[in-house]
Amino acid sequence: MNRLALGIDIGSSGVRASAVDRDGRMVAEAKAALPEPDRTDGMIRTAASDWWEAVETCLAGIPRERVAAVAVDGTSGTLLLCGADGTPLSAARRYDDAASAAHAARIRELAPAESAAHGATSPAARLLDLQALHPDAAMALHQADWVVGRLTGRFGVSDDNNALKTGWDPVTRSWPDWLDGLGIARRLLPQVLEPGDVVGPALPELGLAKGAVVVAGTTDGCASFLATGADQPGDGVTALGTTLTLKLLSDRPVFDPAAGVYSHRLLGMWLAGGASNTGGAALLRFFTGEQMRAMEPGLDPAHPTGLDFWPLAGKSERFPVADPTMESRHEPRPAEDVRFFQALLEGIAAVEKRAYRRLAELGAPPLRSVRTVGGGAANRAWTQIRQNLLGVPMLSPASEQASYGTALLARRAL
Repeated sequence: MNRLALGIDIGSSGVRASAVDRDGRMVAEAKAALPEPDRTDGMIRTAASDWWEAVETCLAGIPRERVAAVAVDGTSGTLLLCGADGTPLSAARRYDDAASAAHAARIRELAPAESAAHGATSPAARLLDLQALHPDAAMALHQADWVVGRLTGRFGVSDDNNALKTGWDPVTRSWPDWLDGLGIARRLLPQVLEPGDVVGPALPELGLAKGAVVVAGTTDGCASFLATGADQPGDGVTALGTTLTLKLLSDRPVFDPAAGVYSHRLLGMWLAGGASNTGGAALLRFFTGEQMRAMEPGLDPAHPTGLDFWPLAGKSERFPVADPTMESRHEPRPAEDVRFFQALLEGIAAVEKRAYRRLAELGAPPLRSVRTVGGGAANRAWTQIRQNLLGVPMLSPASEQASYGTALLARRAL
């Protein structure tokens, strides 16, 4: 029997499962929708039982009897408290829930600048409020952790990536002392494994292959990186969406707290990344999507405009420079719309180049290749403009599905 690896992606609006063979070829896919979250009292809550119901729907749609390894990814920072047997004590507080933002100032005082636990939507802040509501809770679990517990019967285990924003130190691989000062009950914090480490055997009642195991997973963002096929130091992935987001695989961790750059432990290496406020939203200040598509044939990558643009959707930039006062730079405007459009695309490409160069200045390896995801990837002229500036091969991503990346992580256990 050709044994399969299964990746399960627990997203914001649905669950997707991808099954691959030993060579990484897709064999089967399934998906199920999730209900809208509860948005009352300023919080964003979601029921863990909904995740499991969607997972069971997906398992019914793949040849589960051939699945020998499983990994799960989830939205980074979605958190719930459970009893000793993994029973949720209340709904989970979602990754984008900022109702505990009042704790951000205290975290800022205690946590090192390079910690990923900072910010209004910090899961460490949510954990403070959750533990006050449930003083008898046995454990705090992230979204993927809880699903792994349902697959194995072993609750209380997380991974380096999901634990990062709760305060986990990926360099020392420990829950740091500043969490004690913050008032977080250490008994709630899960054991943390490296992504891909075996958590335990899958429960027999799931009907998977004999001897099937479940491995520690990752976040949806890291899974999406893995899905592209990038796996060597210097491999970069650029997301050309509403904003410009990039990730680079590194042989060492790099941090730039002011610019929001931190590193995930992944594949025995490190995944560093940052996000700029340039991107698709900046382009939409000037042209509609239909107008941009109509102008694509008129773009001329072989003849740059020579204009030094830095288009922004509004005031402020995050990365490769952190400047809350920065204004969009998009003048002088050429008389022809297509030339102006090309200058904007060249400007975004220049920001991308600066961003990868900034990661290298922080200690990451030089860029060796780029895979592109997001809506902008379909613009071939823009791809050529970017390649002219970056000077590295522009490779096609193997997939853009996080579940596929998580399946590749599980495949390491076959």
